[in-house]
Amino acid sequence: MKKWIHIATVLAMAVVLSSSLSAQWAKHPTKGVPRTADGAADMNAPAPRTADGKPDLSGNWVRFANPGGRGAPAPPPPPGTPPVATFGEVGAGFPDGLPFTPWAAELKKQRMSVQQKDNPDALCLPMGFMQFHTHGQPRKIIQTPEMIVIIYEANYGLRYIFTDGRSLPPPGEPQPWWYGYSVGRWEGDTLVVETNNLRGDGWLDVRGSPYTDQAKITERFRRPSFGKLEIDITLEDPMAYTKPFTVRVNQQILVDNELIEFICNENQQFRKLIKID
Repeated sequence: MKKWIHIATVLAMAVVLSSSLSAQWAKHPTKGVPRTADGAADMNAPAPRTADGKPDLSGNWVRFANPGGRGAPAPPPPPGTPPVATFGEVGAGFPDGLPFTPWAAELKKQRMSVQQKDNPDALCLPMGFMQFHTHGQPRKIIQTPEMIVIIYEANYGLRYIFTDGRSLPPPGEPQPWWYGYSVGRWEGDTLVVETNNLRGDGWLDVRGSPYTDQAKITERFRRPSFGKLEIDITLEDPMAYTKPFTVRVNQQILVDNELIEFICNENQQFRKLIKID
């Protein structure tokens, strides 16, 4: 437990130290934001829609860990809601943990035994997008009719989701990518995104929960109101998990702010701060 607390603290410090502490964009009001009488963004206003009537997921988003608000207990989720994933532990909401295969359980144990020093985030490499979804730094979604682009401030990540009607390619056809190959389609007001052709050495979370090149990830994006984005993520990976599992990530809109330039290797302190036994 002490090692886990140590690595989480070091990662948080590395994020701060590796960015320029004075780097902030000038404040500029976001256009088209519904406002309350006091000028704050109306988070409960209806979600905006595109010209063809689909929910518009565009905007700057930040992880929203506690729907109850800061310092308040989160309200109980509706029945059937998937457990909420955390940056530290994707399976934190499962009473018995994730359904690891013996191979995956041993690999996670090995990763933790060296204080997660090989986590891509710690090495300024592209993270798996489960880590990106739960990361404390924000992300920007740009939605067009044929493609959705997600720009992650953390490690300057960039992900493409093709929504032009193409099919998901067979496993192994394109070269495996850090973010895999993603195609999306609309089912009513839900954007369903399927991803495969991932690299085989992925990390789902800081504690090293693995995924392999056999993984297929299905995300369901919903924007139930102006201020809220729900993402349900289902992972199928027969090499790493004995059965598929689903988790939820909650996001909140971030208005009147922009992503900053984040060059992870600039003033990188992780290797200096961590102590390997």
